[in-house]
Amino acid sequence: MTDALWYLGGGTGVVSLVLLTLVVALGVATRSGRPLPGLPRFAVTAVHRSASLLAVVFLAIHVGTLLFDPYAGLNLVSLVVPFSAGAHPFWYGLGALGLDLILALVVTSVLRDRIGPRVWRGIHWAAYASWPIALAHGLGSGSDASTGWMLTITGVCVATVLAAVGWRVSERFAEVPDLAPVPVTAPPLVGAGPPEGI
Repeated sequence: MTDALWYLGGGTGVVSLVLLTLVVALGVATRSGRPLPGLPRFAVTAVHRSASLLAVVFLAIHVGTLLFDPYAGLNLVSLVVPFSAGAHPFWYGLGALGLDLILALVVTSVLRDRIGPRVWRGIHWAAYASWPIALAHGLGSGSDASTGWMLTITGVCVATVLAAVGWRVSERFAEVPDLAPVPVTAPPLVGAGPPEGI
């Protein structure tokens, strides 16, 4: 059972990193207001939200699994208080810091209507900080961090985020304003003359 918890904890950590990478890249795309190939604008936002929720679910499984895994040696305090773990305090501390940032994002997203868009947006920038923290946590504490398959996944994640951030800071990135709804009118009937009485 302990081995199963260890593998589940590590596997959900990898999936969380991949989903967080997708969330960051889609967050940049959502900010641009552009559609992506094969996805209209509204779908980019919908996929961003869905990937965010899924990332939180996998992160919760990752954290919960490692809490009950005796190999990890974590307790509730070390999960939320950065750098307080007995074993590997720096690398596990990065994980706790990343978790705290994600929790702040979740809480403020739930309270978005109460705290206002400006405060929410300011805190939401923490998503950009949580990604490199999660990446460093995985590289430092992951038991498979030096394997070929994990290095490949890490390389793809890094390339994806660098490409998205590079596009975001480039001159080619210009936000597309929201389009005003276009009134829909019925097309005239072919061959129909003017209404009677005119």
